[in-house]
Amino acid sequence: VQLVESGGGLVQPGGSLRLSCEVSSFTFSSYAMNWYRQAPGKERELVAAITSAGGSTNYADVVKGRFTISRDNVKNMVYLQMNSLKPEDTAVYLCNAWDSYYYRDYWGQGTQVTVSS
Repeated sequence: VQLVESGGGLVQPGGSLRLSCEVSSFTFSSYAMNWYRQAPGKERELVAAITSAGGSTNYADVVKGRFTISRDNVKNMVYLQMNSLKPEDTAVYLCNAWDSYYYRDYWGQGTQVTVSS
């Protein structure tokens, strides 16, 4: 299983970015999907989560109302729409897939998001 993130970059405070994660797996629709982030010198934190069918989502308090996670089980894609970005959102954002059948997870390589004027 491979996960490839894209869509990161440099954006000004208040701006928006949309991250994408493409998952190469025949069983993508069975995975719960998550977005994590890790800033320099800080621990990795869970930002957003979505269930396998997309019926339920969850967000870290610091991004609620600004970020939206979604998925397309036909295209094997998961997205993170990030609005009203703040400098403290600067981090490497990583896509994570949780396989509850084999009880293991998979990680992408991450994409850098920098929020700065």
